[in-house]
Amino acid sequence: MEPDLAHTQPGSRFRLEWGPTGAAAVTSDADVVVVVDVLSFTTTLSIATLRGMRVLPFPWKDDRAAAYAEAAGATLAVGRFEARLLDDPPPSLSPAQLLTSRYVDRLVLPSPNGSTICAAVRDAGSGATVVGASLRNRTAIARWLLPQVAEGATVALVASGERWPDNTLRPAVEDLWGAGAVLDALPAHVEVSTSAEARVALTAWRAVADRIGDELRACASGRELVDAGFGADVATAAEVDVDDVVPVLTRDGFVRGDPSGATPE
Repeated sequence: MEPDLAHTQPGSRFRLEWGPTGAAAVTSDADVVVVVDVLSFTTTLSIATLRGMRVLPFPWKDDRAAAYAEAAGATLAVGRFEARLLDDPPPSLSPAQLLTSRYVDRLVLPSPNGSTICAAVRDAGSGATVVGASLRNRTAIARWLLPQVAEGATVALVASGERWPDNTLRPAVEDLWGAGAVLDALPAHVEVSTSAEARVALTAWRAVADRIGDELRACASGRELVDAGFGADVATAAEVDVDDVVPVLTRDGFVRGDPSGATPE
């Protein structure tokens, strides 16, 4: 079913929507899609590509993912809890663990939110360039966007959100902050038509920017991770502008992008 025209945020060159369905609504005519999944896909993605890994997004962590990884000649990321039990674990969705995990050339990194959205946008065939943004690389993303915005590009920001137990979308405030953080990193002189939804993200980020570590721990997703023993993941995700990297999705996974904004093959 096609979305109502109003839901595509027409006339806005910076747009924002939530989850896979929202992504489909605002990305069909976008030139660039910025996917934000702060806890934890795009944070882990930032670290992985900074380390030189090629990251292949995939929706499911099951037998399909294992088969996909084998066919792609890649390592399948293990679960957070599994990684904690291994002496020499391969990478997992845990960004803190990935900082010190053993290196792999090619990594299949499934997640039900950010990874799923990235794969869906790629497979939709719109031709948009997909990048992954987090707090860690928000300024690198903004700097990479600048020349494309100057040439008239339309940018769709997708706040991935999380899932309720019934598998419906749970909007997650950390992804709203992450999207706003990217917009905030753009120079003040960049004046581009921006949807109301994207402006809300910018306002939300500015309200917490000076205490983002505390707010990230206090939000529902952060509390969930802390309670499960993964507070280090929240702390890693809260580090702003520590990764000078732009993960760009190619036909063969995410790679470190060209600072000029050119899309890798």
